[in-house]
Amino acid sequence: MTRKRAVVKVMPAKPIAPLISGVLEAVGENPNRDGLRQTPERVEKALRFLTSGYTADIDKVVNQAIYEVKYDEMVIVKDIEFFSMCEHHMLPFFGKMHIAYIARNKVIGLSKLPRIVDIFARRLQIQERLTQEVAQCIQDMLDPLGVGVIAEAQHFCMMMRGVEKQHSGTVTSTMLGAFRKNKETRNEFLSLVRK
Repeated sequence: MTRKRAVVKVMPAKPIAPLISGVLEAVGENPNRDGLRQTPERVEKALRFLTSGYTADIDKVVNQAIYEVKYDEMVIVKDIEFFSMCEHHMLPFFGKMHIAYIARNKVIGLSKLPRIVDIFARRLQIQERLTQEVAQCIQDMLDPLGVGVIAEAQHFCMMMRGVEKQHSGTVTSTMLGAFRKNKETRNEFLSLVRK
């Protein structure tokens, strides 16, 4: 039995640009100087795009691209690039995600997996939750024998502030079903991702 995917309740959008003008003033800038006159509007437009995952409808994005197929092997889409923003500092983190599932006579259109990643990445996030949400979404939609998701990312909150480590990376994983229970399945996924 599949679980109902959580719906994010979004309040009506409030204008962001006036708040950005206030931020510019608070850091000692003049929002009316030549180079900054349109900055609040540009920042608002960028933030609306970077957080568009809150209003995205997964069912519309998948658009019925789930197919009944006699197939019960592993499907892997690797090196899916993503960009997100950390919820603690609102600084970017970016990297790649590898997704695998073992079909139970249902497969999803391959281009839909990167689109699902984008929906969850375009929210204020932490990498651990992002990895879990993508895995659980695929589990709920396909009811496969198992799902494995690995995310590798670099975080600007560690690179340009705080510890300032430019070459550090973070790896998170979520293993569901056969990927969690069966070491051989998990190892096959890890070995195929490394190739």
